Amino acid sequence: MLATAKVATRLPAQDLDRARAFYAETLGLEPSEERPGGLLYTPAGGGEFALFTSAGAPSGTHTQMGFEVDDIEAFAAHLRERGVTLEVDDITEVEGNYPSKGGRGERAIWFRDSEGNLLGAGQAL
Repeated sequence: MLATAKVATRLPAQDLDRARAFYAETLGLEPSEERPGGLLYTPAGGGEFALFTSAGAPSGTHTQMGFEVDDIEAFAAHLRERGVTLEVDDITEVEGNYPSKGGRGERAIWFRDSEGNLLGAGQAL
C-alpha cells in the first residue's frame, strides 16, 4: 500500500518564528507554503518537510532528517561560519549499507536546528 507513497518529514518547533529564521539564515531554505502553526519546505533537490508548532521537545537522540550534499566540507564550513556546532567535531566516514546507492558509504555530519531537532548531512563516497 505504501510502496508508491511519497515520504515526508515532520519536525516539531516550540518557536516557529525562531525555527523559520534558522532554516532561512543558516540553511538558506524558505518555506514553499505557510499555514497557521506550520511551514512546508520543498527543496529543489526533492522531498519535502514541515515544521509544526509543538509544545513538546524532540528527543534529539537520533537523526530526524538528513540532507544529501555535493560537498560536505563546504557545507560543514558554512554551518560553522554561522555559529552552528557540529555534534561530532569532525566529518565522519560511515560505511555503506545501502546497496542501491553503491554501498560505498558516505562522509557525514550531524547538527541541531534551533528547536533541538538532530539533522544530518552526507556526501556519498
